[in-house]
Amino acid sequence: MSHDLDEEPPMTAERPVPGPLWLVAANVVRWRRYGNGGQELRPGTKAYRGGAKVYVVGTHAGMGHEQVTTVGRGRHTGAYITIDTATRHLHTFRPASVHSPAVLRRLTALGIDGTWATREYAEELTALLGSLAPRYREEHWGGAPHPGPCRCHTCLVTPG
Repeated sequence: MSHDLDEEPPMTAERPVPGPLWLVAANVVRWRRYGNGGQELRPGTKAYRGGAKVYVVGTHAGMGHEQVTTVGRGRHTGAYITIDTATRHLHTFRPASVHSPAVLRRLTALGIDGTWATREYAEELTALLGSLAPRYREEHWGGAPHPGPCRCHTCLVTPG
């Protein structure tokens, strides 16, 4: 029986991955640049509200980790969703011990067994994604000027 990944699996589904597991937690940027030359600002992303906590459950190393697979509460329904998100739209990466049955069920639905989800792996991935995200935010707009006044993540966290 196949399940849409945007729906919670039925209670009769396989047992979730036993927890806790160590994953990378991050927050969605409150404001992101958008449109022609990045002169517009949008809150969060299409799928997540700004500031939403998400868990990184997979990366796409062949693409330089520009996209990551995330699990978090969706913008419109508040239910957990699984979606690929641009790394540049995330910040404050940190290792996190995940106990949430809903997140663990998502991993099971994706066919992830969690044997790799150790604290050491989460710490290494945290350092990698934490260094890539600011670079991808800057590279994406190619040095285009920020709108004034700008509330994008870079402008909010950069002093001065």
